[in-house]
This record gives sequence, structure tokens and C-alpha cells, in this order.
Amino acid sequence: MYDYLIVGAGLFGAVFAREARLAGKRCLVIDKRPQIAGNIYTREVEGIQVHEYGAHIFHTNNDRVWRYVNQFADFNRYTNSPVANYHGELYNLPFNMNTFYQMWGVRTPAEAKAKIEAQRREANITEPKNLEEQAISLAGVDIYEKLVRGYTEKQWGRPCTQLPPFIIRRLPLRFTFDNNYFNSRFQGIPMGGYTAMVERMLEGIEVRLNTDYLADRDYWNAQADKVVYTGPIDAYFGFSLGTLEYRSVRFETEVLDTDNYQGNAVVNYTDRETPYTRIIEHKHFEFGTQPKTVISREYSSEWKPGDEPYYPVNDEKNGQLYQAYRALADQEPQVLFGGRLGEYKYYDMDQVVDRALSMAADQLLTGK
Repeated sequence: MYDYLIVGAGLFGAVFAREARLAGKRCLVIDKRPQIAGNIYTREVEGIQVHEYGAHIFHTNNDRVWRYVNQFADFNRYTNSPVANYHGELYNLPFNMNTFYQMWGVRTPAEAKAKIEAQRREANITEPKNLEEQAISLAGVDIYEKLVRGYTEKQWGRPCTQLPPFIIRRLPLRFTFDNNYFNSRFQGIPMGGYTAMVERMLEGIEVRLNTDYLADRDYWNAQADKVVYTGPIDAYFGFSLGTLEYRSVRFETEVLDTDNYQGNAVVNYTDRETPYTRIIEHKHFEFGTQPKTVISREYSSEWKPGDEPYYPVNDEKNGQLYQAYRALADQEPQVLFGGRLGEYKYYDMDQVVDRALSMAADQLLTGK
């Protein structure tokens, strides 16, 4: 018997298990994958830490979270500064004075603001009815057409005119020459990869991989007083109320016999014609100098059974369905639902750590 069975050896499960173990609880962590670390799993290829499930840059304004993760890894000084490629034209992201100069040749914030405001006035959109109108009303036509439209339609698999405006409620327009994508106080990549970080979190905790909890849920539930479940909430209930929608991502990864393919860790392809959304060159996350490089092309797709769910489709229909599943979950006193899939909510990594720490504190201090 264990005090806690943690289903999922990703970041949420690892943090919770670590805190429970420190409190003297007996924990068992299981995962259906053959490795730990969930979607932040990294593996070494040609001396390069490859982000197997897409780029993950840790960033946060939360002091507690930053102090916590630094117990398990030394973080480098990587700053996320992606580049957009639109039919061969290159633009800095996020939208800043470098972007505006590249697009219009303007040199001062006043010139950039005037250009954007003129396009807003010409569009004359007062109440945006879809994502396209929302983006144009915020940033003008040029930025929308070159840097928003194609990328967004590939990401969501449908025209921007069919997407709700709240998806892009605000577009950050920075009138400084600052290419730092995040405004977070703390930012970096764990040196040696995320897998090593999660391994340190799980030190001294029993972990069983290649183990499918849902294939024999009653057996596993009998092994512990409580279960922390980080898988899809609809799968837990056998999709009895219907299937929650996700966007998934497919990766094409290859080793190239060159030391530098694109000069940046992240290049977004914002035209509609290029089938992939971006190319990741993994060595640049750790300022690598290896003689070879590894790149991954990312293709966005509709989720179907067998795919990895990445991005919850948080529209009204799916929100209502999740609330129905949440009501069922509230009737499972032995089971705690957590994480991106268990709560059907997209979390950044720092939010995952914060949520796991809070759930552990509630459990270990109050027993709720």
C-alpha cells in the first residue's frame, strides 16, 4: 500500500511526488510512456539536448517557483527571441521596433504608432466578431496578414474568420528594440536538459514506466489511499460524456551535417503555404558548439485517438463539456485531478509547478 499513487511522471506528478515524499508519504509514480518527464522530456543526440515534444523555455515571475526548480537544475541565460519567416522575409518577434522597421522602415516609436493607428482607423472595426477582426483592430492589416494569419490558421486548422476573437484578445506591441518574447523576470533552460531535472525530483521515489493506469484502474486505485491523476479527464471517465477537443503536434526531427542551420533556436513560418508552423534548432537552447545540429519541423493537427494531446480547445462547447466532467470528478473523493490534461487547461511550466505545489500543500497540511 502507498499513501499516493501518482499517475504521470511529468512535471506536475514529479513535483507532487517530491513534496509528498519529503512529508514522509509513500509514493508510487507510474507512466504509460517508456520515459519520465512527460512533454518536457529531452534526450541527447550528437551531444545536443533535443526537446522531444517541442520547445520548452522556462520563464516565470514567481519567486517561489523559480527557487524551487533551481534546486534540481542549473539554468542557463537563454532568452526566447524567435524570428518569423514570411515567404523569405524575416521579422523579429514579439512585435517590436525591430519588427516595425523591418516591415515599414520606420525608425521611431511615434512613426510606428502612427502607421498602426492609420491601419486601425481604415479598418474601422468597433466590435470584432472573429479573430481576424480582433487582430486587425489591434495591430493593423500588415502585421495581421504577414505575422498572424497564416501561423494562426495552421495552428488551429481553420480560417481566422471562423475563430473566436478571445483567442487573440490582445497582441503585445512593444515600441522598444527588445526581442525578448517573455516579460518574465526569470528565464532559462536547465543545463543538461529537462529529463535530468525531473530525475532529481524523483530521486528516492518508486517509478514504474510502460504502465497504463486506465487499462486496470481498479487494481491501481487499490494500491494507494489517494490517486493524483494527470491524464486526460475525459479518458478517466471513458469518454462517457463525449470527447474533449485538442490540437496536436507532429514532429519531423533530423540530424544535419552542419554546425548551424538557421542561426536561431526558433523560427516561425507565418505564411499559409509552408506546411509546418516552425523549425526548432535545439542546440541554440544551450548555446551549443557541436559540429552537427538537430532540427525539428512542427506540424499542427487536429487531435485524434492515439495522438498526443497538446493544446485544449477552450471554446464554449468544450468548456461546458469540461465542467460536466469536473462535476463527475468531484464525486471521486479518492482521486485528485491535476495538470494540463487533468484540468483541461493550457499551463506554462511555472504554472504547472505552482499548481502542483499548492495541491501538495493542501493535501499534506489539511488532508483535503
